[in-house]
Amino acid sequence: MAEQEYTSKQITVLEGLEPVRQRPGMYIGGTGIEGLHHLVWEVVDNSIDEAMAGYATEIVVELLPDNQVRVTDNGRGIPVDIHAQTKKSALEVVLTVLHAGGKFGGGGYKVSGGLHGVGVSVVNALSSHLYAEVFLGGKIYAQDYKRGKPQSKVSVIGESTKKGTRITFTPDEEIFPSREFSITTILNHLRQQAYLTKKVRITVCDKRKNADEPCYTFYFEGGIASYVRHLNKNKLVLNDPPAYAEKQSDKSSVEVAVAYTDDFNEHVFTFANNIFTTEGGTHLTGFKTALTRSINDYAKKYDLMRGLVFSGDDVREGLTAVISVKLPNPQFEGQTKSKLGNPEIKNIVEQATYEGLNYYLEEHPADAKKIIEKCGLSFRARAAARAARDTVIRKGILEGMTLPGKLADCSEKNASKSELYIVEGDSAGGSAKQGRDRKFQAILPLRGKILNVERARLDRMLISEEIKHLIIALGAGIGDAINMEKLRYHRIIIMTDADVDGSHIRTLLLTLFYRHFPGLIQGGYLYVAQPPLYAVVKGKHKEYAYNDKQKDELVKKFGKDGVNIQRYKGLGEMNPEQLWETTMNPEKRVLLRVEMRDAERSDEIFSMLMGDEVGPRKRFIQTHAKNVKNLDV
Repeated sequence: MAEQEYTSKQITVLEGLEPVRQRPGMYIGGTGIEGLHHLVWEVVDNSIDEAMAGYATEIVVELLPDNQVRVTDNGRGIPVDIHAQTKKSALEVVLTVLHAGGKFGGGGYKVSGGLHGVGVSVVNALSSHLYAEVFLGGKIYAQDYKRGKPQSKVSVIGESTKKGTRITFTPDEEIFPSREFSITTILNHLRQQAYLTKKVRITVCDKRKNADEPCYTFYFEGGIASYVRHLNKNKLVLNDPPAYAEKQSDKSSVEVAVAYTDDFNEHVFTFANNIFTTEGGTHLTGFKTALTRSINDYAKKYDLMRGLVFSGDDVREGLTAVISVKLPNPQFEGQTKSKLGNPEIKNIVEQATYEGLNYYLEEHPADAKKIIEKCGLSFRARAAARAARDTVIRKGILEGMTLPGKLADCSEKNASKSELYIVEGDSAGGSAKQGRDRKFQAILPLRGKILNVERARLDRMLISEEIKHLIIALGAGIGDAINMEKLRYHRIIIMTDADVDGSHIRTLLLTLFYRHFPGLIQGGYLYVAQPPLYAVVKGKHKEYAYNDKQKDELVKKFGKDGVNIQRYKGLGEMNPEQLWETTMNPEKRVLLRVEMRDAERSDEIFSMLMGDEVGPRKRFIQTHAKNVKNLDV
C-alpha cells in the first residue's frame, strides 16, 4: 500500500477544549470507573484507526505505577509540522483542541472509530499529566502537558528509526474519585479489538507492582470467525468452522461470521468501525433479513421445510454472530455511538450475508441439516410457548393480579413510585409484609428455588408457578409480547438470605431477568437488597454490620468487653421491625443496582454458570474457590 500523505493539512479544527474539565460526563459518560477506562479506549482508538488504515501492526498498552497508562503504536505518528490555521504544531492542536483530528474530511483516514474526534484532547484535559512522543522522520518529538495545558513547545529529544506515537497519561485525581484501572476490563476490551482488526498485534502489560510481570498478547489471523469461536467456547456448537462472509464496496467493507449452538438464546454482536453498537442499526437489519431468507431458501430447495416457514425468531435461536462494518462516514446516534444509522450499509450487509451463507450451507450439507433441524425445533417450541404465554396472561387478568397468598401489593398506582420485593421463603415474606410501608412497597414471597431458565424454553418456563406469579406481578408480559410501559414497579428488589442457598436463588432470578427481561436491567429497575450479616449489641445500643470489616470496626468502637455479636443466617431470623430498619427503610437500606456493562462477558458468565457444560463451570469454581469467605454449608 502506497503511504498516503499525512501532514498538518489533514488536521481540521472545529471548536475549543475549554468545556471538558467543567463537564467531563458529556465527553466520557461520567467520572466513575467506566469513564476512567474510557480514557484508555480513546487513546487506543487512535492506534486502532492507524491499524484499520493499514499503517500500524503493533499496539502496546502498559499499566504503570501511580495510575499511569502508556499507549504505543507503530503507525505514521501524529504530524508535528505547523498547522496553517492555528500556527501551532499539529501535535499540539490535536492534544489541546476539541474536535481537531484527521477524521473530519481532511483525508487523514478512510474509516475511523473516533468520529466525534474528542479522543486524545479530552484525555489530555482530564489528565493531571500527559506526555506525548512522536517517532517520525528519524527523530523523536515530545511535548509535556499538565491538565491540558502545554508546559513546553514540541521539541526534538532524540533520534530513532522507529515510527509511531506514544502517549503516557495520568488521570486527574481532581476529576476521578477512583483511579484504579481493572486489568480484566482492559484485557476484555482489547481482546475484542484484536478480533475485529485482523493481523494487528495488541500487547497489554500490567507493570503496576512488578516490572517483570508477563504481558498478554492478542493476535487473531481468523478475525471475527475466531471471535465467534471464542464466544461459543462454553457451548455445544452445531457448525464448525463458523460461516464467514466478507464484501468490499468502493468505500465500505463488511465481515460476517455465524455459528449455531444448542442454546435457546441469540447472541449477535454488531460493530461499526470497531465500535460496539449495542443497539444495532442498519447493519443488523440487513443481516437479519438475509439470514431469514437464506435459511428458508435452503430448506425449501432441499425439501426440508415440512410445510414450515421460519420467522426471524426461529432462525436466530441459538445463533452466535458477529457483524463488523467499516465505512467512511458512520452516522451514530448520539455521543454513545450505540446505533448505526447509515442506510447504504443495509444492502451491502444483506448481500454479503445472503451470498456467504448460501455458499456455506451448500458446502457443508451436514451442518446445514443440523441448523435447519434446530430452526424447526424452535418453530414448534415457539408456537407452544405462545399458547402457554397467552394462557398465563389471560389467567393473570382473570385473577386481577391479586395472587391470593402470594403478592401483597402496595396502594400506590404510580409505577415510578412503587417497588416490589422478591423475597426468599414464606417466613421472610411474612416479616417483610408486616415490616413494609404498604403505600409503595409490594412483597412477593417465593417458595424454594425457581427453574433455571438458562436451559428452558418459554413453554416449559411458564409451567413453573413461581415464575408465572412473578410475570403476572410485574405486569409487562413475557417473550415477544413484552411491554415495559406496563411494568407495575420501577424498583424490583431481590431480597434473599446471605448464605449459599440465598446466593443460588439470587443467581437463578438474575438469570431469569437477564435472559427474559433485559429491559429491566438496561432501564435501571433491578436491585439486590443487602441485609446485614451481624448485629453488634452493647447494653441498649445496637448497630448493624453488612460485612466483616464493619463488624470489626463496631467491636473496636464499643470495646471488646461485654459486646454481643449476633450473626444473621437468614432474613427469617429478623422480626418485622428489624427487617424494615436494616433492609427496607429507604433512608437507611443499602441497595445494589444491577447493571450490564459488558454484554459479551455477561453472556459468557451466565452460560458458564447456568448452562449444561460442566467443564468450564468446574474450572471457574476451582479458580475462584480460594477467594470465598464465610461459606455457610
